[in-house]
Amino acid sequence: MIVVTGGAGFIGSNLVAALEEQTSEKIIVCDYIDSSDKWQNINKRNIKDVISPEALPKWLSNNISRVEIIFHLGAISSTTERNTEQIVSNNYCLSQNLWKICTNHNLRLIYASSAAVYGDGDSGFEDTVSLEYMEKLCPLNPYGWSKLLFDQKVAYYTGIKSFTPIQWVGLRFFNVYGPNEFHKENQQSVIPQFWNQIKETGHVRLFKSYDPKYPDGGQMRDFIYVDDCVDVMVWLYENISTSGIYNVGTGQARTFEDVVKAISGEQTVNIEYFHMPPNIKKHYQYFTQADIKNLRAAGYTKNFTSLEDGVNAYIEKFLATNDPYR
Repeated sequence: MIVVTGGAGFIGSNLVAALEEQTSEKIIVCDYIDSSDKWQNINKRNIKDVISPEALPKWLSNNISRVEIIFHLGAISSTTERNTEQIVSNNYCLSQNLWKICTNHNLRLIYASSAAVYGDGDSGFEDTVSLEYMEKLCPLNPYGWSKLLFDQKVAYYTGIKSFTPIQWVGLRFFNVYGPNEFHKENQQSVIPQFWNQIKETGHVRLFKSYDPKYPDGGQMRDFIYVDDCVDVMVWLYENISTSGIYNVGTGQARTFEDVVKAISGEQTVNIEYFHMPPNIKKHYQYFTQADIKNLRAAGYTKNFTSLEDGVNAYIEKFLATNDPYR
């Protein structure tokens, strides 16, 4: 059996769809179905069971001999969440508990880290498993800090203590977009938000820039289509000898104006630049770009989807249809 925590969420539900198609293993989803439409992310899936995160340790103790691998994608992922006690409990303590379970019972563990660990990027975007390097990183929000905290624990377990599952992988996802993110509301990627603005008003609102290195609309992100993230995870599932922490992005940063152009195509769209709210301005990232050389060195050779192709696929197959769910 395959356990996917966060399996009803954005990236998790897309992974569940791929695993259902490409394997014969029974799939267990561990998640909170805590919004009015989140259930639709797994409505089309043939899953064996859905369990809550609180029930996972007991469920594992009763079924451990039948489990092959845990994809741990569940987390409090809002970058504006400030309840640090809850963030630590969900993003750090549960992750550490699963690491110990997988190590003690010879299970494989693939978990979601985040590009948020890199903060403003001043220390680079290196996915090296090094405590010395990780100590230089300064995340800009509690979510990124919690992800870095667990990556540091992984570096300790793999280096100093030699206490690891038979396969362990941390994936630092960059700016992921694609179907099944609608339950995230204002934490959705900018693609559906911009697409709806253009459809309803004919114009888009972008943040002004307060960094002279980046013009308004010239702030840059490494936008990656969710199918590419899933392909990486499926490849890791098929390559048990590969362990490590890896960036998952295209390796090519693009501007927010590029996103608008990819969505609008030939349509003329007016862009309105407005001031950032103070709580966002204080923690804003102006540039992210995945360094993917380690992923390539590990043997992953598939090309990543361009921003234009990914946006077009997202719109044509999902956003512009009567059934936007995968």
